[in-house]
Amino acid sequence: MKIVILGGVAAGAKAAAKSRRLLPDAEINLYTDDNYISYSSCGLPYYIEGNFEDYRQLLVRSPEEFEDMGVHVHLRCKATKILPKFKQVLIENKDKNIAELVSYDRLIIATGASPVIPPIKNVNLKNIFTLRKIEDGIAIKEIALKSKKVVIVGGGYIGLELLEAFVRQNLHVVLFEHDSKLMKRFDDDISDIIYEQLLAASDGRYEIYTSEAVVEFSGDLSGVKSVKTSLGKEVETDFVVLASGVKPNSEIAKDAGIEVGVNDAIKVNNKMQTNFEDIYACGDCCEDNFMISNTPGWFPLGSTANKEGRTAAINAGGGEDIFKGVLGSAVSRCLLFTMSMTGLSVKDAEKLGYSPISVTVTKNDKVGFMPDVNNITLKLVADKKSGLLLGCQAVGTGDADKRVNTVTTALLGRLTVKEFYNNDITYAPPYSPTIDPLLNAAQILSSKIDD
Repeated sequence: MKIVILGGVAAGAKAAAKSRRLLPDAEINLYTDDNYISYSSCGLPYYIEGNFEDYRQLLVRSPEEFEDMGVHVHLRCKATKILPKFKQVLIENKDKNIAELVSYDRLIIATGASPVIPPIKNVNLKNIFTLRKIEDGIAIKEIALKSKKVVIVGGGYIGLELLEAFVRQNLHVVLFEHDSKLMKRFDDDISDIIYEQLLAASDGRYEIYTSEAVVEFSGDLSGVKSVKTSLGKEVETDFVVLASGVKPNSEIAKDAGIEVGVNDAIKVNNKMQTNFEDIYACGDCCEDNFMISNTPGWFPLGSTANKEGRTAAINAGGGEDIFKGVLGSAVSRCLLFTMSMTGLSVKDAEKLGYSPISVTVTKNDKVGFMPDVNNITLKLVADKKSGLLLGCQAVGTGDADKRVNTVTTALLGRLTVKEFYNNDITYAPPYSPTIDPLLNAAQILSSKIDD
């Protein structure tokens, strides 16, 4: 059997390794237009921050290691066309400047996602970066170490993680978000807490502006020198990072007649199979099933990509495996402030036709006499009609993420709020108050549902 994999970061590398373990005699070829494979792009902000010096620590497995396994890795080779009728892919080799048709029995598309480039005047000036690949991280860290000022465009996960990284590297940071809220996946009240807490901790080290878009970059041949905003502000800078989100790399699939859906991500079934029976897709380029509502969504996360790559490989190799979907679980940190969520926010629950009801509590994350006690704010969301637990958002300097992880299991089990309140959560003073904030929130929410 000939297996061809397009893309080699999280999903593609996982699919390749799993395919080899399942099919020791198969011919497996992985093509990527990247210079590296099998690396943690999620770790790039922490490399820039200086948590470790050698970028190679981000590399999970080298091309040589894959070759030793019998997986042929082709770097700097871009797939430009898929011909499903002939079961072939056109591959352009950037180094040799040649193109060739490669045949397959099974094709796995793991082409990932690309940064969104906002329509800003002079966006192609030097020293304006995006952060997606190893080379991006290396270049940004190099310029950060010799700079004093930086502008970040975008207030989502990457924007805030980079805010922390640059502050740790002693740069003055100005962040612009065109939307009225940071971290837009959260409900507005939680986004407001994130904004207020980050501003309160700034000590003049950084500035954050919402409802203000960057409209123009100014500079010369040496690079960008300043940014101009929609409100007339002009800010000098040594460099800029665009953190305006990502989009799925699905163009090659669309051109081949492969169906796409939400955000133009590739449509797949629970076997990661496309509308062509011999073509599979996984990772950031494809849709995910949102398990709570059983509706399609798009959640480009490394953890999801690994699981999808495994499922794609098993089914492409003739096995049987089901990927049930995701809950939209995510976590991020900015200057010791954790932001985490799972399931539905109130605004998303309303869009899906639920009758959402919620409660927000701010509590200590452990017993008050412990020296490392901190506050966390929890928001639990449920459906008023059924009492079903729908989601959780948690922010703060305390242990917010472990509460969210507890709720993910409840969502998988489709527990009601009343059932969840019976959860036997562990207790000891260093870890939790006698009644965990989650149970406190669940008790209040249960009463609201009864009312």
